Amino acid sequence: MEAEASPPLGSPPCCLWFRRPGIYEDENGRTWVTVALRISPSHRAWGRGSPGSTHEIIVTVHVWQIPVHPQMPRSPSHLLMLGLPPKWELYPGRRYQATDSRLWEIVDHGQINSMEQLILKRLPSGSR
Repeated sequence: MEAEASPPLGSPPCCLWFRRPGIYEDENGRTWVTVALRISPSHRAWGRGSPGSTHEIIVTVHVWQIPVHPQMPRSPSHLLMLGLPPKWELYPGRRYQATDSRLWEIVDHGQINSMEQLILKRLPSGSR
């Protein structure tokens, strides 16, 4: 039996806006759900770091394009604690620029089963 062909994957979304916890929306009204968030080093490891250490926290987020039931947008205040911005805008060089001007590298833009996926990794401060 032949596997079902996936539709061709276009460009990543131009913009992703926060709509409610874990949900973003792109310029075409498609919803993107945060399915995984990895923060390195862990808070425990960060707390054990030697005094004066300058380890940058690395944030990697996986979002899948999944239709969800619309609701009223909520405040993005909790996103700041997680390191996620209220908006990402496509930037040259396979990157997004967040509202705080930090850059996020597109680690992967592909498909898992039939779902479009983006994996974004926050670049260190000062990256251009």
